[in-house]
Amino acid sequence: MRRTIRSRGGEEPFTSIDPSSRSPAVTMQAAVTVLIVLLSLDFLSAQSKSDLRNNSNVQTGETGQKTKNQPHIIFILIDDQGYNDIGYHNPTIKTPTLDKLAAEGVILENYYVQPICTPSRSQLITGRYQIHTGLQHSIIRPRQPSCLPSHMDTLPERLREAGYSTHMVGKWHLGFYRKACLPTRKGFDTFFGSLTGSVDYYSYRSCDGPGLCGYDLHDNERVAWGQKGKYSTMLFTQRARKILESHNLTDKPLFLLLSLQAVHTPLQPPKSYIYPYRDMTNVARRKFAAMVSTVDEAVRNITYALRKYGHYRNSVIIYSTDNGAQPFTGGSNWPLRGRKGTYWEGGIRGVAFVHSPLLKRRRRVSKALLHITDWFPTLVGLAGGNISQSQGLDGFDVWPTISEGKESPRKEILHNIDPLHKYLTETKSSDDKPTKKAAAVSPTKGATFKKPKKQKKVVKQKLNKKSRFKLKATKKPQIFTQPATKSKKSKPVSKLKQRSGPKSKPAPESKTKPQFQHQRILYNKPKIQSSGTPSASGAFNHKSKRTTSQNHNLSQSRPAQNKSNKQLKEQFKLKSKQMFLQNQNISQSGSPTPRLQPAPPPLWDTSVQAAIRVGDWKLLTGDPGHGDWVPLQMLPTLPGRWWNLERSSAPRYKSFAHKNVWLFNITSDPFERQDLADQRPDVVQQLLARLAYYNQTAVPVYFPPDDPRANPSRHGETWVPWADEEEEGKYQGVYKKGKNAKKKRKKKCQLCKLKSFFLKLNTGMMSNGI
Repeated sequence: MRRTIRSRGGEEPFTSIDPSSRSPAVTMQAAVTVLIVLLSLDFLSAQSKSDLRNNSNVQTGETGQKTKNQPHIIFILIDDQGYNDIGYHNPTIKTPTLDKLAAEGVILENYYVQPICTPSRSQLITGRYQIHTGLQHSIIRPRQPSCLPSHMDTLPERLREAGYSTHMVGKWHLGFYRKACLPTRKGFDTFFGSLTGSVDYYSYRSCDGPGLCGYDLHDNERVAWGQKGKYSTMLFTQRARKILESHNLTDKPLFLLLSLQAVHTPLQPPKSYIYPYRDMTNVARRKFAAMVSTVDEAVRNITYALRKYGHYRNSVIIYSTDNGAQPFTGGSNWPLRGRKGTYWEGGIRGVAFVHSPLLKRRRRVSKALLHITDWFPTLVGLAGGNISQSQGLDGFDVWPTISEGKESPRKEILHNIDPLHKYLTETKSSDDKPTKKAAAVSPTKGATFKKPKKQKKVVKQKLNKKSRFKLKATKKPQIFTQPATKSKKSKPVSKLKQRSGPKSKPAPESKTKPQFQHQRILYNKPKIQSSGTPSASGAFNHKSKRTTSQNHNLSQSRPAQNKSNKQLKEQFKLKSKQMFLQNQNISQSGSPTPRLQPAPPPLWDTSVQAAIRVGDWKLLTGDPGHGDWVPLQMLPTLPGRWWNLERSSAPRYKSFAHKNVWLFNITSDPFERQDLADQRPDVVQQLLARLAYYNQTAVPVYFPPDDPRANPSRHGETWVPWADEEEEGKYQGVYKKGKNAKKKRKKKCQLCKLKSFFLKLNTGMMSNGI
């Protein structure tokens, strides 16, 4: 049935078909046609959305070629935040933003940094261990003509080559004595922040000793005046937000390194942030916690800006501390052992997490072994850069480990080898002034060996000659000898009799006993048989064994010579012959007494400060630093200046005296309470061998003396580069104080010494009382 509808204005009629009169075939065909049209429209809409999303991810590199899927990288580096200074480890610290970002991302619970500022930052920027940059020792002080090696590429340089726009805001602390050392010459397009290690949060005044203070705030390569009175954390956050606001989504991908000065000393939080922590009795802890809250607010503002300006969906946010906390200034690493400046877990196990919508497996805790050097290859690989151009990287690409939960490619970490920081013990010289010398005792026992005063000079000469640490890299592993007596050729018996006559003076056993015991326990512990004597290993030189037995024979026979010559005239000839021949036969048979068995050249000089992690095992040698567990209620109230806190200056506990080897299973004992060096000498051997292996690739330490030309009074009361570009490499080697400096120290007045003594005594009594 047809219905005709006439149109207005005399137009031709529009004929419609009654649906009830349609055939089934026509109805089906019409439905299919409508469905096809709808699907095509939906497809076009989806395709347009996909094209729009892809266009937002398409970035233009310097060469004009477009690359896809390059995420924006926001790296937030915090200064001196400890393991117990974040909300998800300690609920008393109020960090809601950090807790939320960490919970929605991946928390890194087996992540390691360096114990002090400069080494951590150098390893982040270069991807190399300290032993490969020459920065093994301490930090770069403001007046030192030192910085990153000029021949070594950096992370921002590689990212800029991949098409990134690179920016840095905050603390640099990697040297600035030449313009070539500045961040803008190391790969960053822009820089806004401080060049030294610590500045005042409001005045931006930085000091390197009494009377050596200057203004330290820079915008690119010029001094940024007019910022006094603005809190540095807020000022740096504002600059980071401006960078995010001005960055064009369709231009380049973004790399932003926000290196906040907080929570480093001085403790200067705004008063409004202290109120939530008013119940904390410790003043330093209260201020420290308030500064952590300022960091939390800064991160909240950064993430808000990322969402507001459209960067968030294609961004990766990395949060990391540069080292452990300093309990003497309010920080806390509890329940980890140690503090900032030490190689205990409290000094090197860092707080870190990764937050990103690009993570494939989120909302989890990763216990994979990671290190701060891993960020270089990880971020360059994530950005699509070429890692093969960077030779000698010590880091690994761990993005599959973080994003997908795969096994970490890292199996070991060299925390450091510092040949200038050797294990020292305090003794008293003739003028009752404490002096320091290397300990030559058993590393696994706390026994103290007192040496006669007459032999002090001899021992010091031997230590200076034989315990030197070679700095030059060689093809073969370097072997560090312990201070032991040289083996001499065996002499006829008649000469030995004459040497051991009645007029000869007695020689104490302690002169050689600790040295041989030291070597035996550390490097070649013999297998004990049922009889109690070590089995023959065949690893020793018969000549050295013979000489040792002869010397021991003499040391045993000399005390009897104190008697009258008439009583010992006949006995000495017989006994000396018998004992000499007997010991000579024993040495040739390969079973000398355990006390006198000399060891082969040692694998490692254990007085050198070094630390290494291999699998579950961690080995410490030398002086690892203050090794106490410091709970919050035991924090002292007498902190020193910040530059004196970079290294441990407090006396060690008596239980640590003369011990220079520690071994821990970190997986089963993360708090380092059970030293297994005595129980597992085999593991000690293997880790010492790894230290020797790494040391053969080490470069000499570069630690030059302070340059007087850096004084801010010569540069308008500011810290700025002071040396010419041609002065690179002017200072070679390591700065060592000469004899004149030692003589000046001895000229101190007795009254000054007395005041210093009573001050230390009073401080110790107050600490013990607290």
